[in-house]
Amino acid sequence: MEGKTYSISKLASELDISPRTIRFYEEKHLISPERTEKKQRIYSQKDRTRLKMILRGKRFGFTLHEIAGIIGMADADINEVEQIEKSLALGKIKLDEIRQRKQDLTLLEQDILSMKDRLESCLVNLQDKEKGER
Repeated sequence: MEGKTYSISKLASELDISPRTIRFYEEKHLISPERTEKKQRIYSQKDRTRLKMILRGKRFGFTLHEIAGIIGMADADINEVEQIEKSLALGKIKLDEIRQRKQDLTLLEQDILSMKDRLESCLVNLQDKEKGER
């Protein structure tokens, strides 16, 4: 393996995540560390870059499936510029979704408030009617 490499503990410490989290992403085939003869994981710069992208995607609210599709599982290296560009694209997509949800929630709130007003008015009318019948 050429270039800078990382142990699982070094990578976990650097990215402020647990080794278990890194193993989880490996189990999901989002990263593929090499192994030493003693079966110790050795992470490449590519694995580190993918992990950073995964963590950014999670912060943006994407599922692992969506993140996998975005980073792709090709063997092509992802450099820092491409990673940031893809992260920005992720963010734009998520912001658009959030804005649409906010709009939908605003409409739902208006519908519920309108229904509440109608029901309260109906209740007052029924209560007044009952009082008049007594």
